[in-house]
Amino acid sequence: MSLKLPRTLRLDPSDTFVFAHAAEPGEWAVTGSFLFFEADAAALDAKARAAFRSGFVGVRSLGFSTLVVVSEASEAEREAAVEDLAAHIHARFGAPDREAARGAAREEIAVAASLCDLPVGSVVAMHRTAVDGEIREDFRTLHQRQGGDRLHGRAIHIVETDEELGEEAEEQADLVGLLRGPAQGR
Repeated sequence: MSLKLPRTLRLDPSDTFVFAHAAEPGEWAVTGSFLFFEADAAALDAKARAAFRSGFVGVRSLGFSTLVVVSEASEAEREAAVEDLAAHIHARFGAPDREAARGAAREEIAVAASLCDLPVGSVVAMHRTAVDGEIREDFRTLHQRQGGDRLHGRAIHIVETDEELGEEAEEQADLVGLLRGPAQGR
C-alpha cells in the first residue's frame, strides 16, 4: 500500500488575495486547525476568517490553501513534512523541545494522511466551523463534470503571456469571446 498525503493546490491566484499568507503550490499540507485553537473565530479579521473557514496549511510555509490534491509520497517525503512542521511547532508555538514538536507534527501529518483514502489526483476542500467552543472540519471531494458543455466549464480562464504590453495597451474584456473559445488570429 502506497503512502498518500495532501499537497496544496493553486488553480488560480485567488488564494494570494483571500489569505494574508498563501501556501506555495505543491507543499505538503495539514488541516491546520491547531492554528485556531485559541482564536475567537467571530473576532478574526476577514483574511484570518477565510483561513479559518477553508484554509489547509502548507507545512513548509504555514501559508493557507483552499484546495489540496491527494498525492503519492515517499517515506522520506513524509518525514521531511514532519520535520518542516515540527520546526514551526517548536519555534512558533511553544513546544517544549524538538521531540515534543515532532510528536505533534506526526499527529497532524497522520490526520492529513487519513484524508487521502481517495484516488491520487482527487481534489479536496474543507469547511471549518466553531460550535460551542469546538472546531469542526467537514471535507468534500471535488470532481470535474463529465460531458458538460463549454459554457458550464470554467468561470474564468487565465492566460499568461511572455509578451510585454506597453503602457499604451488598453485593458479590454471580451466576455462573449471568452465563452466562444480562444480568440482567433491574436
